[in-house]
Amino acid sequence: MNNKILAGIIIGIILIGTASFYFALNSNSKHSQPLNVAENTSVKENATNQLTENTPVKENATIAENEGLIKFTSYDEIKDFLKNNQNQQYGFDYPFRRGGVSISADGGPMYGGPVPSVSEPSPQPMPTPPPYGGTGDKVTSSDSDFSGTNVQVKNVDEPDYLKTDGKYLYIVNQNWLTIIDAYPADNAKVVLKIALDIDQQNLENMFLNGDKLVIFYSGSSQTYGIAQYDYTPYPIYSPKTISTIIDVSDKENPKIVTKYEVDGSFVDSRMIEDIVYLVTNSGIDSANPMLPRIMEGSDLILPDVYHFPNPEPSYTFNTGTAFDVSGKLHTSETFLMGYSNTIYVSEDNLYITYQKNNPYRYYDTMSKDRFFDVVVPLLPKDAQDKIRDIQNDTSLDAYAKWNQISNSLQDTYNNLPKDDKEKLFSLIQTSLEEYDARIQSDTSRTVIHKIALDKGNLKYVANSEVPGYLLNQFSMDESGNRFRIATTSDSYSRIGSSQSSNVYVLDENLKPVGGLTKIAPDERIYSTRFMGDKLYLVTFKQIDPFFVIDLSTDSPKILGALKIPGFSNYLQAYDETHIIGIGKGTKQNEWGGVQTTGVKISMFDVSNFDNPKETDSIVIGNNSVDSEALYNHKSLLLDKQKNVMSFPIKGEIKGIFNDTKPDLQYTQWSGFFVYGFDDDKFVKKGIISHYSGSTYNSIYMPARSLYIGDTLYTVMDGSIKMNDLSNISNEINHITIASTGGLIPYLDKPSK
Repeated sequence: MNNKILAGIIIGIILIGTASFYFALNSNSKHSQPLNVAENTSVKENATNQLTENTPVKENATIAENEGLIKFTSYDEIKDFLKNNQNQQYGFDYPFRRGGVSISADGGPMYGGPVPSVSEPSPQPMPTPPPYGGTGDKVTSSDSDFSGTNVQVKNVDEPDYLKTDGKYLYIVNQNWLTIIDAYPADNAKVVLKIALDIDQQNLENMFLNGDKLVIFYSGSSQTYGIAQYDYTPYPIYSPKTISTIIDVSDKENPKIVTKYEVDGSFVDSRMIEDIVYLVTNSGIDSANPMLPRIMEGSDLILPDVYHFPNPEPSYTFNTGTAFDVSGKLHTSETFLMGYSNTIYVSEDNLYITYQKNNPYRYYDTMSKDRFFDVVVPLLPKDAQDKIRDIQNDTSLDAYAKWNQISNSLQDTYNNLPKDDKEKLFSLIQTSLEEYDARIQSDTSRTVIHKIALDKGNLKYVANSEVPGYLLNQFSMDESGNRFRIATTSDSYSRIGSSQSSNVYVLDENLKPVGGLTKIAPDERIYSTRFMGDKLYLVTFKQIDPFFVIDLSTDSPKILGALKIPGFSNYLQAYDETHIIGIGKGTKQNEWGGVQTTGVKISMFDVSNFDNPKETDSIVIGNNSVDSEALYNHKSLLLDKQKNVMSFPIKGEIKGIFNDTKPDLQYTQWSGFFVYGFDDDKFVKKGIISHYSGSTYNSIYMPARSLYIGDTLYTVMDGSIKMNDLSNISNEINHITIASTGGLIPYLDKPSK
């Protein structure tokens, strides 16, 4: 073989390895995508991003500063910080868009202007909402017991498009609000169908607290800028999240209490007692940053902006806002962080997480490090010395240095016997693969920020990093003064890839105190559920390992594992000794691989932690059948006391209407399967059909189940069915939701 070709091979190994590593790390971005929020839509009340002398600026409560948290004191300071960070990451002043209308210098305290004192209205006392736990938690009203939204943490409510108070159903969809007098079911009727006066919006997130609704939707602010060396102004759209508080004490005449327009896209929100916590984020133009602000009617609130001593490769504005359902704003603060996408909220703390990004020129640097840290030390001693002399020669530029190093490599290879060359190349390749695996573990990391919640006050606590990436919010948990987190780590090389799962334990300041790594090599996490001092974890590649992991100490350990066909995408507790898994069945195909079958429901007995068992399972349909419960926990109703489990099913199902005739043709069907329980076995109660190929409501609505008293309410695609819990085949009532109605005059001044 030609020696120049051999020289090219080793250089190719380095370059190919670097390129594959680059691709692999960037491919992980699918795990850290934000919620889909329309950023280009407009609303009638668009506010300008430019402040004027007459714009009222309200005082904003100041966050208690934690050691390491640094508050910006001026707009110029923020701009300089972003520019310096950009230069460090890119190596030059990258020509981002120039021009645009920025916030004026007299707009508020951040910009040196005075802050007018504005008195806040005293909040009216609000009734404490019922404690929402998982769907197994019963909520009692004066009239009946009822189920709330299926949430992760008890007493921490999550937003949804459907809420109930045990008497009425409240539904937001498209741009309209529907209120239904739902109980008793035989007299159920629509009380109000009314639209919010907004354009091109799909309302899908809402809280209910007493007689107050908090409805979220996305909009945009519009400003104008002039591109570099251009002359024509062009519109600049910045996403914002609108939070509208509506008083529904008069069901036929709801009133807007107030609304907040928070700059940035909706990430997520939680409600604890009567306080709503909202997280939004905004992209940053380093040359002309538009700082987040809040509009309450014509009043402007300017959040303080903070950063941390440890720089991020790239930044977004992440804003945490707390307000109560009476309309009082408590705190809003902005942090320079990476692009947040997943949050976890306990009763005491908010955790904002995101996958760490690498600098723009990271892979150039990594290629250089791979060569000098791995390849050069494996070369003959004289070759090492010569290469280092060339690298240390300050009279040569980078191009000249590499030209001489390349020539030196070729000379070295020319002087090596064939066998020695092959051994050297093999050793280099192995060493590079080991190096890449180690570096990937260091660079594929999840960043965690902890913010304490104290009745609407936000207090930044700490931040940390752990290897790997998160699956979803259920990958995190707080227990006492410990924070637990489960991640998947990927390792890619030229010869293949591998995955493993990890569990880390952090203290109250997010300092690592323990962990368990490399669980189920070559498999990734499919579902997790923390329960007290135990973690139930499902991984998958060809078979479903169901792990029971002990977290009673800071040294996690696997107590038991169960390997069965299929996998669970979602886990939920049935009781203290049983876990229900919802996922997909699997079978081996004719080529020896694995293919999915239908939706699989499993009952796991974990009374013996060392020996978990699957006591029962159901597989519904074939691989075309799906359930929203696989990826949205809010679609599952599970209540042991009521002896009911209801979950949605969509797809082609054979013999759906008659189990005694399995030879029936496949039918496109959507609806709900309803089960009860006999000890640790599933007992089919019936099915509720919402679509069977003939009647269909074109209005899309996610699948939800709830009960009020002894009535099961199922909601899907614009229809609500009410069935007797003791006899599912008995349909009590049926309501179809239409998209017509009057308008709430959105631009009217909110009532105080």
